[in-house]
Amino acid sequence: MCKQKVCGNLTLQHHMLEPVQRIPRYEMLLKDYLRKLPADSLDWKDAEKSLEIISTAASHSNSAIRKMENLKKLLEVYEMLGEEEDIVNPSNELIKEGQILKLAARNTSAQERYLFLFNNMLLYCVPKFSLVGCKFTVRTRVGIDGMKIVETHNEEYPHTFQVSGKERTLELQASSEQDKEEWIKALQSTIDAFQQRNETFRNAIAKEYDDMPIEVSTAELGKRAPRWIRDNEVTMCMKCKEPFNALTRRRHHCRACGHVVCWKCSDYKAHLEYDGNKLNKVCKDCYHIITGCTDSEEKKKRGILEIESAEVSGNSVICSFLQYLEKSKTWQKAWCVIPKHEALVLYMYGAPQDVKALATIPLLGYAVDDTPRSADLPHSFKLTQSKSVHSFAADNEELKQKWLKIIYLAVKGETPDCCNDSHFSLEDQQENTAKLESTNGL
Repeated sequence: MCKQKVCGNLTLQHHMLEPVQRIPRYEMLLKDYLRKLPADSLDWKDAEKSLEIISTAASHSNSAIRKMENLKKLLEVYEMLGEEEDIVNPSNELIKEGQILKLAARNTSAQERYLFLFNNMLLYCVPKFSLVGCKFTVRTRVGIDGMKIVETHNEEYPHTFQVSGKERTLELQASSEQDKEEWIKALQSTIDAFQQRNETFRNAIAKEYDDMPIEVSTAELGKRAPRWIRDNEVTMCMKCKEPFNALTRRRHHCRACGHVVCWKCSDYKAHLEYDGNKLNKVCKDCYHIITGCTDSEEKKKRGILEIESAEVSGNSVICSFLQYLEKSKTWQKAWCVIPKHEALVLYMYGAPQDVKALATIPLLGYAVDDTPRSADLPHSFKLTQSKSVHSFAADNEELKQKWLKIIYLAVKGETPDCCNDSHFSLEDQQENTAKLESTNGL
């Protein structure tokens, strides 16, 4: 608005500031008045009381202004986050924001990220393309409650530090040593202030706060997100010590301890508290600690499909490769086993050393049809029960008859004599497997 002489050549904005500025002016005036007023003056008590009242009003005014400025900033951040995060709250206060680099566990690259530090949480964000202003997508929300900061040292990546929260552990790289110190100071101050407001939490974790272990302790396993060991920091499984390779022994991360392990050592799942009690891949050691399950109890709790092929193949009535067809699907090769301890059930695996079966067929009550399906499958047979149809094809007639001899007994609920000549051992299968591998298959 244009300045006018009648308004003292001041704009409307200046006049709107007058009520706000008047309160601190009264406070300054009363302070100056009291300095010059004799102590025995009749007005001394009233002036002193007036100063107390106006000082309280000034404090409330300044606090309201700060809250309005903070709310304005929260709204700006809310828009930058695509209006999807519930952060506009009078209790929230933005402490610090800025760009940062995230060190990846699976490779050696550093990824550009953006942090918003509030008085009660840290938003770990990914920049996204926008034609208007800066926009970000929140990747992780890490609570200040239980958060710990550790200064790390990496020869290849300078200015690094670690933020460890219950939801996730992040290894970050600042742009400079000064930037790193500012982030650590801001995070530490926020954590300290949060702990002071939550005396119960402060007493519980004060002993371990100053010396935070890099690895998750046994007591916190599953309750706190671990730091993932980077792939290039290890050459062998951190559990069984077998060397990694790109084909048969690839790297996997345990979601409980963060160690790099092979597929055999990570073939377990447990509910992790820090991830909302969702099932996560964990190593064998962490599985036993979190679930309290021993090796013997683990075997009892495993489902029928989770029995290792090697366990049943080495003590079976019959086992061999067969071609298998279910309904309208295509033929596929399967390692089929009927174990001695469960002679009425047919297990099917993808390979002889698989640790989990693809499917099982309880043979009791099935009808057997040994008529070949076509000239292309002269050694095939079929199992039917109601709407369930399972088709099999052996590599030769001898193998087919051995399977049929066992199955004919099983479908009637009879246990075959494991000592007769119908048993087809693993040694017998070696020759058959070589033949099957040399064919094109179906």
